[in-house]
Amino acid sequence: MLRSVSMDEISDGKLYSSSDMVRADSLGCDGCHECCCHMGNSILLDPFDVYQMSQGLHVPAAALFNGQLQLTPVDGIVLPAIAMTSDKDQCSFLNKAGRCSIHMFRPGFCRLFPLGRVYDGTGFSYFLQTGQCKKERLAKVKVRQWINIPELKRYEQFVCYWHYFLKDLAKTSQGLSPELIKTLHSYILKVFYLTPYQDGSDFYDQFYMRLNDAKKLFL
Repeated sequence: MLRSVSMDEISDGKLYSSSDMVRADSLGCDGCHECCCHMGNSILLDPFDVYQMSQGLHVPAAALFNGQLQLTPVDGIVLPAIAMTSDKDQCSFLNKAGRCSIHMFRPGFCRLFPLGRVYDGTGFSYFLQTGQCKKERLAKVKVRQWINIPELKRYEQFVCYWHYFLKDLAKTSQGLSPELIKTLHSYILKVFYLTPYQDGSDFYDQFYMRLNDAKKLFL
């Protein structure tokens, strides 16, 4: 999601790599889940997020759209996002104790918090969102340790490819008819999210095959 705000307004003014130390560790949330409430449609999901959730919950990706996920337009492209509950306006994956029920395979958006990403045209850096966590004092932690995801370099490369693909796709869609835009959105949802990734085969390899096919069709 593109944001037209100054980094000075939302961060400590620094950019971080995965090897840097950053003051982001809450040292345990102690039952607080403020960052999981009133988020609207902002918890956007990439294909790896939905793949991980499908694998972790042992359900087809399509089953997640029966209340827990929703589709939302973002910068001209329709993408999945975590749905908020209608009664408490909180993440649909919070349990009765207010704890994350998918913490081991939570989305990248949640893994980052209170970090964010800023893109520079070819890659991205991490930044610290100040004043977002309700805990008064956060501890220093290495960025890669905080994100805690296997094969981080491959994951970061995937994030870049997906981000810039969507950016190019948004530009292309501006010149399409409503019918073709609908076809494009259906294709993205079906190919990248709903079509199962084969067990025993590398996710990233399968993703890049789908990405190359999509580029040939739309870019």
